[in-house]
Amino acid sequence: MCAVISWQRRTVALVVGWAVIALGLTLVGQAITGPLESTMEPAESDLARWGEDQRTPTLNDVAPVVSFLGGFLTVAVLVSLIALVLWFWKRDVRPVLFAVLSCIGASAMYFSAAVSVDRERPPVRILDPGLDPLHSYPSGHVAAATALYGMLVVLVWTYAGRRAQSWATLLLVLPLLVGASRLYEGAHHLSDVLSSLLFVSVWVVVAAKVLLSDRTAYTQRPRTR
Repeated sequence: MCAVISWQRRTVALVVGWAVIALGLTLVGQAITGPLESTMEPAESDLARWGEDQRTPTLNDVAPVVSFLGGFLTVAVLVSLIALVLWFWKRDVRPVLFAVLSCIGASAMYFSAAVSVDRERPPVRILDPGLDPLHSYPSGHVAAATALYGMLVVLVWTYAGRRAQSWATLLLVLPLLVGASRLYEGAHHLSDVLSSLLFVSVWVVVAAKVLLSDRTAYTQRPRTR
């Protein structure tokens, strides 16, 4: 019975936590496109134009490769592999759930905000063709990259040794690089990228606290006499 109650509480905490964070992401977007638009839009558009002026043929080739690190296919494949490795390594459903829910929650958060906030993309030539012109907010690539690589860092810091922890921390640079590439490509405003970084990071931390914080209590079984 205690285990059932524990999982009920975990589920409630995850659902409520996700809903609050997703609502925050949407409200920030509505503020950016509403009362703050006249203040933020000119400055962010000028930044996008400045970025366009810095483009070179070499960077134009590099940016899509970096953006691929936060693409749907990349995240879907890596999360599936990570989940399989975790299950065969730990034989514990909680880290598997953490890995999967971190990324699914981030994707759902992105979609809920994107359909609620109509924001035009920067007034520059976009290097990533086929994007919806009114789905600038938030950045889906940055949200996915933050969830994936942030989740990996948490898992390594939770289950691996210090040497691996030091190396894993370098993964936190990848969402920043993905964000920079999306700005360079003209796909998003700066606030689109920063909002995804902030709110998805909070989501990963919440998911880790709910699912991994008491891991030792579940990996050690009481002795029988």
